[in-house]
Amino acid sequence: MKKSAVLDQDVISPDSTEAVAALREKHVLPLPGPMYAKPIQIVRGRGQFVFDEKGKKYLDGFAGVATVSIGHSHPHWLKKIKEQMDEYFHTTSLYLHPSLGLLAQRLVAMVKMANPMLEMCFFTNSGSEANELAALIAKNYTGSHEFVALQHSYHGRTLMAMALTGQSNWRHSTPYGQSVSFAKANYTYRGYKHKEALDDLNQVIRTSTSGRIAAFYAEPINGVGGVITPEPEYFPGAYDIIKKAGGLFIADEVQTGVYRTGREFLGIQKWRVKPDIVTMAKGLGNGYPVGCVITTREIGEAMKGKLHYNTFGGSPVQMAAVGAVLDVLEKEKLAENTHEVGTHFIAKLKKLESKNPHVGEVRGMGLMVGIELVKDKKSQEPASDIAVKVLDKTKDKGLLIGKGGLSGNILRIKPPLCWTKKDADFAADAIEESLSEI
Repeated sequence: MKKSAVLDQDVISPDSTEAVAALREKHVLPLPGPMYAKPIQIVRGRGQFVFDEKGKKYLDGFAGVATVSIGHSHPHWLKKIKEQMDEYFHTTSLYLHPSLGLLAQRLVAMVKMANPMLEMCFFTNSGSEANELAALIAKNYTGSHEFVALQHSYHGRTLMAMALTGQSNWRHSTPYGQSVSFAKANYTYRGYKHKEALDDLNQVIRTSTSGRIAAFYAEPINGVGGVITPEPEYFPGAYDIIKKAGGLFIADEVQTGVYRTGREFLGIQKWRVKPDIVTMAKGLGNGYPVGCVITTREIGEAMKGKLHYNTFGGSPVQMAAVGAVLDVLEKEKLAENTHEVGTHFIAKLKKLESKNPHVGEVRGMGLMVGIELVKDKKSQEPASDIAVKVLDKTKDKGLLIGKGGLSGNILRIKPPLCWTKKDADFAADAIEESLSEI
């Protein structure tokens, strides 16, 4: 490490991973990770592959936590962003710019399959911010301040989003000053079938709220909590219960949206439920910071006369990034690709489930896949130690994946949607070999 003559600051070579890690630890607030016993740094990405500082190639199976949808550094995406940056980098909603209304119109047309009444958008910088705004809209519309969320859920890092998150490891510095009650998730592997989960939701509303709620928050498929995939009966039943309590149904599509679960643009479409509010982020920008709230005109009008503003949400460059993502999704038929490759991948992993004593359950849809690891199938005791070892071994084999769940025992595979069946085979083999070696 040497000193810059101009700045009198440390200048480090990216070849020194240890120096990079040390500088981050010195000057950056504590962050999750590094994920591996021996940290790696990723300095370049192309398509579904990323490269470390020495040029080693890895198949990306985590996509920046389900964020890179169309692939790293996609040429069309880069081109559209650069063109807009050359023309006009930043403005706000205080002035008119054609990109905001045009992109909102295009996005609304894509979510109408979930609910034809969805027609108003508000753009933010992140999923956390989108979930925070959705709660504000729900409170203004219903006049209630009580919310219900699910155990094992994750909704973000702002105060309200943390209050809605049903995992102790993501909740700290309580209390939040928000009224949130938690119902059991439809977590079939852990014994909570849809009937038990719906009965619990009903009881939570009757015993832990005033009986009239603002909204129910749910991820169509649980993400950070371990890709918990409900039975088809759960969400239609939950919708009826929520409506009887006067609440809005908020679908958190931050991870499940943008065809992550297959042929449908939104994950909630899998469950035949018409959400009142949809929140999106992550894959919508392919890594460019963006969040979005989409709702009906009637509900959106609840914000009329109430000053609300976002400095960066809806900026021309942000709109260019999202528009380019939608272009590529359509042109490259990534929805169908996600369905086909995801179906192929899950089928391969299901064979692993049937023969490996530590694979308790393989679950998910499309390219949103979870593998729950256990000490043994009879006790179902979480095997977080095995998950940590698998992550290290798959990394050494050239595959990057993630983990999650309350106990950190669930492997999470959420790659760019441009994965091929060859990529899926490589990933499945790497996971199987890693488990065998452990």
